[in-house]
Amino acid sequence: MPFNLPIFLTWLRIVAIPLLIAIYYLPHGLMSLQEQNTVATAIFIAAAVTDWADGYLARKLNQTSAFGAFLDPVADKLMVASALIVLVQLDRADAIVAGIIIGREITISALREWMAKIGAARSVAVSMLGKIKTTAQMVAIPLLLFQAPVAGVDTIKLGSVLIWVAAALTLWSMGYYLRMAWPEIAARSDVPG
Repeated sequence: MPFNLPIFLTWLRIVAIPLLIAIYYLPHGLMSLQEQNTVATAIFIAAAVTDWADGYLARKLNQTSAFGAFLDPVADKLMVASALIVLVQLDRADAIVAGIIIGREITISALREWMAKIGAARSVAVSMLGKIKTTAQMVAIPLLLFQAPVAGVDTIKLGSVLIWVAAALTLWSMGYYLRMAWPEIAARSDVPG
């Protein structure tokens, strides 16, 4: 298993997941709810920044690896899924939204793995639609975690709208990836093409 700065940043993102969850399980009185929200938001934003940084550094330092390419999206999906589950438990996000987003991530990850095994990974390469969906998620989740006005902006309302936009983009991007993969799926099964 290779180890370099980009992979280290990815591991930091994975280690941050239990910290984000644990913030809300601290003994009562240790931190106020707003302090918990602020720390959880900071952890999530730091994780999002390391997501960008590890990819940038891997390319800039010529430290890309198959292991890094595997671990990076796993870390992203674990962080988003964990944050969504926390938001559902805090009653700041709907379980339907969390189910859509987490279900899509599992489905597309499985699809990408299968497509890679059959040598057709390019059919389901990351698209601009997927990047827009990720951006909507990465803005919505910290807004919902923070749950306090910022510069007169109601973070709960804006975050709630954006998380539903992210869910809609999630379904749209899943349809896009499935459509791109459909010729390979049909060619390898008894599904009519």
